Amino acid sequence: MAKTLKIFFISDIVGESGLNLLETMFPPIREKYSPDFIIANAENSHEGRGLNRSIVKRLYDIDVDVITGGNHSFDKWKIFSYMKTDEKLLRPMNYPKGNAGYGYGIYPVKNSDLKIGVLNLQGRTFLPQIDDPFSTAEWALERIKKETDLVFVDFHAEATAEKMAFAWEFDGQVSAVVGTHTHVPTNDARIFPQGTGYLTDAGMTGPFDSVIGMDKKTSINRFRLGTPQRYKIADKDNRMCGVYLEIDPESAKCLLIEPVIFPEFNNRAN
Repeated sequence: MAKTLKIFFISDIVGESGLNLLETMFPPIREKYSPDFIIANAENSHEGRGLNRSIVKRLYDIDVDVITGGNHSFDKWKIFSYMKTDEKLLRPMNYPKGNAGYGYGIYPVKNSDLKIGVLNLQGRTFLPQIDDPFSTAEWALERIKKETDLVFVDFHAEATAEKMAFAWEFDGQVSAVVGTHTHVPTNDARIFPQGTGYLTDAGMTGPFDSVIGMDKKTSINRFRLGTPQRYKIADKDNRMCGVYLEIDPESAKCLLIEPVIFPEFNNRAN
């Protein structure tokens, strides 16, 4: 029997603060968990919106295997030509045909004969009305499963209900569904009846002295005044949010799903 497949997912990297934290703190975390495969969502990594080729290289330098995205994947147009060439850099697959980039990929797992499919999708509730993620997933899974039953889904969505509905629909068809986008880690990690590991939202990697990564005063003014405010990223209280998973390579079922927050929050007043 093949050894358990260990996956580490790094959630929503926000700006230079999140990147610097990863470059400093992820190596010992990687040593602790010894993942076989590392995935990172980086759609907010460049100035809070989008990413660039330099950031892609920095993530590969800390052993990230695949980069996923979301509704900000297309915010920096200079990355478009590169997105067409790098199959390890994903964006939500259910954007209309003609957009740059890849929505899924099948990748070798180092030091094994395993392959894993990674599928990036985006919800439509309170987000742009792009193509249906459910039928898109069906189309992609038909192709992925010709090569592997091990499938990880980054479902980038605003609505908790949409993420959960997707997980129920594809329970047993994919190994894990991990939600991103809200930047707020949820406390509902579990394994569904047919073996799919699930978490509504994995949170963010970046400054928590903020409003979901943004400068507090800027965000407060946005809500108080009801008008656009200059986009400004915060830079204090940096933490990494992620998810560690163990998958049975034979059944493709999730055996363990464990949210990771580092440093952990202090829930008791000093």
